[in-house]
Amino acid sequence: MTAPVRIPFPVVDEVSRHCLQEEEPETVHIEVHLPGPVDQMRLRKAFTEALHRHPRILMREAKGPWYRRRYEWELTPEPDVEVVTFAPPGPRALQDARTRALTEAPPLSVSPPIRLEVVDSVLFLTINHTALDGPACLRVLATAAELYGGRDNAPAAPPVRPAEPRQEPSDTPTTWSPPARVAPGTPDPSPGNGMLVTELPLPHRPKGSPYTVNDQLMVTTALTIAHWNREHGARPRPLRITMPVDDRPRDTTMPIGNGTRLVEVPFSPSELHHPDMSALLRRTAERTRALKALPRPQLGHGAALLTAPWAPVAARAALTRTLRRAAAPWTSTTLLSNIGRIPYPLDFGEETGRAHAVWFSAPARMPRGLTVTTASTAGRLHLALRWSRALLSHGDGAHLRDLFEHYLHTTEVTP
Repeated sequence: MTAPVRIPFPVVDEVSRHCLQEEEPETVHIEVHLPGPVDQMRLRKAFTEALHRHPRILMREAKGPWYRRRYEWELTPEPDVEVVTFAPPGPRALQDARTRALTEAPPLSVSPPIRLEVVDSVLFLTINHTALDGPACLRVLATAAELYGGRDNAPAAPPVRPAEPRQEPSDTPTTWSPPARVAPGTPDPSPGNGMLVTELPLPHRPKGSPYTVNDQLMVTTALTIAHWNREHGARPRPLRITMPVDDRPRDTTMPIGNGTRLVEVPFSPSELHHPDMSALLRRTAERTRALKALPRPQLGHGAALLTAPWAPVAARAALTRTLRRAAAPWTSTTLLSNIGRIPYPLDFGEETGRAHAVWFSAPARMPRGLTVTTASTAGRLHLALRWSRALLSHGDGAHLRDLFEHYLHTTEVTP
């Protein structure tokens, strides 16, 4: 019998594995709304076949002795469990599925570390973020849609933007001091994450603008948190917003796993107080372009050193957790993950139809305690705010949503 293929954990997977917490699971949630009903047998068959078309997703954490130097993924020829389940309909069925996506991570010991739950005509993908990210699983779902409905679900071509000479942005705020934290609201007594999803109009952007919708979302996030912190009496401090950058192709050759690298976009308190919006958008665009162009390991150079196999994983795990706690004051203020326009039609055929709303949410553990995730489908912006209940309540989330909607509108400036 052939031994299963084993793959050492990449840097991102290993750091996440070292720092797992039961009270705040590292899950990514994807929620896809379809206009028509889903056939159970056809979806199970299509999704299982899609897993085989992307075999890197069929994996589980390999067992090993305590003194092992690396965690390893073990690839499996088949899923260990039934991945697709169907929840009974009911008045709270959608909300309950969202709650499960935040509180119940698919185990790493079972292949694959994802699940697909169907509630009426809504698909809920829950991903263990130690193993996989949202864009990779969306690629697998696009393959399943094509197999289910027989329609072409090839990705649309990315927008073409003129190449610009690389240049260092001017007047970039210093990163030599700890950034602002999101001010506490009214924390809930229960542990874990809370979430709120909403649909908004895409912000208008004049043709030929030197900034992108992503830059508008970045400015909106910064202004929202600055406003929230002023309301809660926090001393003005520089903001740093983590932004995932994904350079992978979106076709069937897309590498499956955790494939984004993280950069941090800084903002000074002065530029967020009564800003000149056109100037702020332009400066933000310069910063994000420079950061995207800068070659950098996924989690920086320090993480690569921590995950080198110089000691057993148990010892390195303890060191990683200690260093993470020590570095907590330097952690960025929040994370903005903008998926952008969903690149696939997600067309499930004549009866089920094409997705008209897709939401993502990223983990929101402390010390950040808040993540903002956006995507656009059918000309609408789909926003998910996710927070640690140790920091915010649902009412706080609703207020942050209202602030975000207000500031998003203020980015619609004319030249």
